[in-house]
Amino acid sequence: MADNSNQMSFQAGEAKGQAQEKSSQMVDKVCDTAQSVKESCQEAGQQMKAKAEGAADATKDATGMNK
Repeated sequence: MADNSNQMSFQAGEAKGQAQEKSSQMVDKVCDTAQSVKESCQEAGQQMKAKAEGAADATKDATGMNK
């Protein structure tokens, strides 16, 4: 009976460890995805800023304000 109890405790501990590892892996994936989204947004923002600056310069050139 003690052997059965020990075996069940061992299996419960093993399952807990596996669940913790899987949870940790999922958190890592979420963090990696969030970092990728952040970088994509920053890149898109930089592209929009460059386009807006280009449009402003073109307008200044067209109106003669860029002298």
